[in-house]
Amino acid sequence: MHHTPDTAPGCPAHPAAAAPPAPALFTWEFGADPYPAYAWLREHAPVHRTELPSGVEAWLVTRYADARQALADARLSKNPVHHSEGAHGKGKVGIPGERSANLMTHLLNIDPPDHTRLRRLVSKAFTPRRVAAFAPRVQELTDALIDGFAARGEADLIHEFAFPLPIYAICDLLGVPREDQDDFRDWAGMMLRHTKPGGTGGGPRGGVAKAVKKIRGYLAELIHRKRAVLPPEPAPDEDLISGLIRASDHGEHLTENEVAAMAFILLFAGFETTVNLIGNGTYALLRTPDQRELLQKSLAAGDREVLTTGIEELLRYDGPVELATWRFATEELTLGGERIAVGDPVLVVLAAADRDPARFDAPDTLDLRRTDNPHLGYGHGIHYCLGAPLARLEGRTALATLLTRLPDIRLAADPEELRWRGGLIMRGLRALPVEFTPAP
Repeated sequence: MHHTPDTAPGCPAHPAAAAPPAPALFTWEFGADPYPAYAWLREHAPVHRTELPSGVEAWLVTRYADARQALADARLSKNPVHHSEGAHGKGKVGIPGERSANLMTHLLNIDPPDHTRLRRLVSKAFTPRRVAAFAPRVQELTDALIDGFAARGEADLIHEFAFPLPIYAICDLLGVPREDQDDFRDWAGMMLRHTKPGGTGGGPRGGVAKAVKKIRGYLAELIHRKRAVLPPEPAPDEDLISGLIRASDHGEHLTENEVAAMAFILLFAGFETTVNLIGNGTYALLRTPDQRELLQKSLAAGDREVLTTGIEELLRYDGPVELATWRFATEELTLGGERIAVGDPVLVVLAAADRDPARFDAPDTLDLRRTDNPHLGYGHGIHYCLGAPLARLEGRTALATLLTRLPDIRLAADPEELRWRGGLIMRGLRALPVEFTPAP
C-alpha cells in the first residue's frame, strides 16, 4: 500500500498554528484538572455544543465576557419547562428526584415574577445583620469540629470538617432541631457519595434521588409541626422555615410545596458549595506554600485583609461551582458568535470564565492579595447566590481557625492520589487527608 510520509519532499511541515486536538471532556482525568481543557475551549470553541454524560446536548460557555452576558440574559430561562421537546435527554436536567418529590418551585428553577417574590421573602435570612449575628455560632461549630481531631495529628478534612460545618450551620439557620441534624447529615452524605463521573448525580443506586425523597418527607412533617406552634409575632431571630411559613406577599401565603422547595434548595445549594469552598481552598493553600505562609503571618499579626481578599481569590482560582446551573433559551439568540436555538440548554462554565486571561492577570496563579477580582464564583445577575454572605463567613472562619490552631498542617497524600467527585455542577474533593502536630 502506498504511504505518503508526513512531510514529503517539497511539502511544508505541519503548520505551527494548527490547533491541537480537542480535549476529552467529563473523563476522570478531566475531573482531576479541567483547566487545560477549558483553556483550549476558550481559545478554539468558546461557546461549544457537546453531549453530556447524561445524554443531554448543551452549550458550554467558557469566556468571561460571554459568561457574564449569559448569566444576566433574560432570554435564558431557569425553568426546565423551556427545555425543547426534541432535545436529547429531556427531563435529565436539574437535581435528581426533585420533580417526583414536588420540590421544583425553588429559586434555581424559576424566573420573574415568581423568582422576585420568593427571593424577596427568603433574602431576609441572609441580610448582613443576620449573617453577622450568626458568626459566633459558626465559630463555635468550627472549633468543636477541630476539637474532634486535633489531638490525633491526622484527619480527613472533607468528612470531618468541610462537610459537617455547613450542614450544621444551614440546619440551625433553617430551624432543624438539633436532635434531627445528624439525619440531615446522613442524607446530605448520600448526595455527595452517589455522584457519577461527569453526571448530574444519582449514582448506581439513585442515591441523590433517595436522599431528596427522605428530605422532602422530613420537611413536610417539620413544616406541619412548626405551623402548629407558630407564635402570632415573629421573634427577632426566628428561624427561616418559620419565617417562610409566616411569610405572605400581598396577602398570598406560600404553599407548603414552595416552603419545602425553598428549604430544600437552601440546604442543597447551601452546603455542598461551602464544603467545596473549604476543601478546595485548603487544598490550594497546602499546594501553594508562599500564599499559605502569607495568610498565616497576616492572621498572626491580627490583619484580616489577606483573609478577605484571599477567600475571593480561592473562589476564583478553584471555586466550588464549576458550571452554573441550567439555563434554557426562550428565543433564538447569538452568544459568542454561535446561534442558540429555542429550547437549547446553556451551561456557563464559571471555572473557565474565572481563569480567562482576557479578564484576569496571570489567571492560573493563586494570588491572595488580588484586588481586581470580579469573579463569577457565585454567579451574576438576578440569580446571584443568595447565601454567598454566609458561605464567605463559613469559609473565612474555617480557614482562619484551621491555619491558626494547626499551623503546620500538610497534605498526607500525593496529589495524584486524590479523587474529585463526579458531577456536572459542583467541583470538590472526595477526601483531603492531612497531618499536623497533635494539638491539645
